[in-house]
Amino acid sequence: MSVVRVLALLLVAAAAVAAPARAAGACAAERFTKNRVYAACSDLPTLGASVHWTYDPAASSLSVAFVAAPPSAGGWVAWGLNPTGGGMDGAQALIAAPSSGGGYGVQTYAISGYSLGSPAPIAYKTSDLAAEVGADGRVQMFGKLELANGTGEVNQVWQVGPVSGGSIAPHSMVTANKDARGMLNLLTGQSTAASGGGSVLRKKNTHGILNAVSWGILLPMGGIVARYLKTFKSADPAWFYLHVACQLIGYGVGVSGWATGIHLGNLSKGITYSLHRNIGITVFALGTLQIFALFLRPKKDHKFRLYWNAYHHSVGYTIIILGIVNIFKGMTILQVEQKWKTGYIIAISILGGVAVALEAITWSIVLKRRKTEDKAYNGGASNGQLPLSM
Repeated sequence: MSVVRVLALLLVAAAAVAAPARAAGACAAERFTKNRVYAACSDLPTLGASVHWTYDPAASSLSVAFVAAPPSAGGWVAWGLNPTGGGMDGAQALIAAPSSGGGYGVQTYAISGYSLGSPAPIAYKTSDLAAEVGADGRVQMFGKLELANGTGEVNQVWQVGPVSGGSIAPHSMVTANKDARGMLNLLTGQSTAASGGGSVLRKKNTHGILNAVSWGILLPMGGIVARYLKTFKSADPAWFYLHVACQLIGYGVGVSGWATGIHLGNLSKGITYSLHRNIGITVFALGTLQIFALFLRPKKDHKFRLYWNAYHHSVGYTIIILGIVNIFKGMTILQVEQKWKTGYIIAISILGGVAVALEAITWSIVLKRRKTEDKAYNGGASNGQLPLSM
């Protein structure tokens, strides 16, 4: 009985010792040649890869080691940062592949679109680039990058693929390869997968949907209602209330989407989509100005009503144009599937087609109305009387 107790105690002790090692991850056990040691490491969620790094915030200097197994012997491995998005397009990559002189060499690629292109300088100054095959057969790639001042969290991408005829061949398109991207906090060591990021990914999708529905659909609908339906006398004053309803609902939903974007920005220190952010702030500010302008709307016969109309129309059209442009910017950042882009293009094309048709119809109504008024005016004038409308 005592022997059983002793064995049980030994098992408990062994589990207690092993637990910290498991918590640290498999990457903690990896060792490198030339006394390379890094302050932190993370086991990446796909392709059996890991990344090690030491980050000096004062100098914005990042020393990194990336470890992964190519799909076949003699294949390539890649790791990089994307300062403009979360995927391959825009990535500043380090790629290790077999060199002509034997062993592995590292080259830099500034990836544009979805083709690798040729080796070229990247957005970060690099040094100490090297690669070798480890004892376990995986490729170990090393390098040092100078990042922008204040960088804390970055978009990282990684990949593996074959070499064919001495050239880098395309990687597989299975789920593990497509999900090889995520976010890495250089300060806390937290790594989040893009495909399994959970709440962050859901918040990004929510942000995109809210803004597409509000600034991209409801506000253009309200603009169409105001411009064209008021031409029909039978639609007065229903067109006005419908216009206000579309704009108020659109603004309310848009504010929710804008606030979600601000929250995502706070969660992503060091990752800034400047143009997308600045357009979003501008659209929100102009939209808020439009709401307040409703309370300052002069009466129809007021001498300032003409100027108010000019302001209201110009700002309204500006919001619609900037909103649509920013939605496409956001889709590029999120790297949404083409079907979603196509769906939104179809939606705004339908709205555009309706606008064109109503433009033609309302102009014909206005021209006919003017001819009728001219005839009435000429007839009244021949009898020595002026039309009451004058």
